[in-house]
Amino acid sequence: MTLTKSKYYFEALDNYPYSLPDCLEALNYALSYDPEDADSLCLMGRIYSEMLIDYEKAKLYFEEAMQCDITNLNTPKYYIKCLLDNEDLQEAEKLINYSLKIKGIDKVTLWFYRSLLSEKRGSFPNALNFLIEAEKYCFSSHSLDVVKDRKKFIKSKMPKKKSKNKKETK
Repeated sequence: MTLTKSKYYFEALDNYPYSLPDCLEALNYALSYDPEDADSLCLMGRIYSEMLIDYEKAKLYFEEAMQCDITNLNTPKYYIKCLLDNEDLQEAEKLINYSLKIKGIDKVTLWFYRSLLSEKRGSFPNALNFLIEAEKYCFSSHSLDVVKDRKKFIKSKMPKKKSKNKKETK
């Protein structure tokens, strides 16, 4: 990473998402210095995914970022979120399975997204199981609270079991 590129990348990151014009200007400078910088490409993907809601364009940037640096720790989590938002569930599942093998990656987020994927497919018990897996990788009270809150939410969506002890009334 060159000093000039990193200056512009960090300037772009500092402006995201509060000042998109300044962010984009710095990001374009960063990409002009190094068009294959995975972090800059990932941030551009985030802009298209999170701000402009243009998932197809975002996916192009994320794919390019992954091709430039397959072991980048930032790109998979944002790319997976984009795929989930765009309902590309099979692609998201493949990327989650691959990403869980990357050393040093945030496994809480990946298991959380795996749970969200199961929830979108209507499999609430599996979603809960994946959140239990996510809990194993929580190393702060904040991340644990997020996972526990999500578990409560999923349980609230599950159909209630009827009690067998109640007698039928005629």
